[in-house]
Amino acid sequence: MRALVVYESMYGNTHMVAISIAAGLRTTHDVTLVPVSRATRELVAEADMLIAGGPTHMHGMSTAASRRSAAESARKQGSELTMDPDADGPGIRGWLDGLDSGSGLAVAFDTRLRGLPLITGRASQGISRSLQRHGYHMLAAPESFLVSKQNVLIGGEAARASAWAATIGEAARNFYARV
Repeated sequence: MRALVVYESMYGNTHMVAISIAAGLRTTHDVTLVPVSRATRELVAEADMLIAGGPTHMHGMSTAASRRSAAESARKQGSELTMDPDADGPGIRGWLDGLDSGSGLAVAFDTRLRGLPLITGRASQGISRSLQRHGYHMLAAPESFLVSKQNVLIGGEAARASAWAATIGEAARNFYARV
């Protein structure tokens, strides 16, 4: 089975989570990992399962304005933020808007600040809704991986992402075994 992991990352945290998710899926799937800028229609069509994620900006998925703001924050004098090499290009929201209809399995994830989701927001919920609107069957509830206020992935989150993905991979294998 083939899995496609698509991610948007501004400062590298979501990228690190996506790498961990891909590693966890490799026990059950042939995995392709790409930023949204390289997630072609062909890659999506070839996948049995689509895993899509991005950072939480202003309580939801990023926008063109929030992406510009993130880039400006990284360029500020004295900023310790570093842009992800693949931060240029479309965000997850724009990519999802252009996504063709699908019928396979999908899962959504995000990175967000530690805290109550009511306060921090969750991009994964919007990603999940968009995937459902495009015809995908959601295999699991959206998942969040946490970053600190210093914009660093919290210890243990990468390992948790890998373990979560291994569980998702098993669930997908079981789903297709029944079909």
